[in-house]
Amino acid sequence: RSGPKEIQITVHMGTCGIAAGARDVLKSLALEIERAGATNVTLRQSGCVGLCDREPMLTLSDKAGKEYRYGKLDAERVRAIVLDHVLNGKPVMDYLIAT
Repeated sequence: RSGPKEIQITVHMGTCGIAAGARDVLKSLALEIERAGATNVTLRQSGCVGLCDREPMLTLSDKAGKEYRYGKLDAERVRAIVLDHVLNGKPVMDYLIAT
């Protein structure tokens, strides 16, 4: 049995998010997490958070419980978030909506 995960990433999958490409973002995120070998990540889905113009979006909660919301995502941005934030603990400031 594995211990608790340290990072939680939630992809927002409301109808606005799905229309903007959230399904592709979720697939890209799962692939990049697997490629990176990041075993300390729990990937989840949620509904809309009311920022439809920023979709597709995700919220990353780090091991300290601090939340970072990223928006206007695509495969390239997802890769940068996994490589910089997930693996190295460095938020990608250019893609952040809120912390």
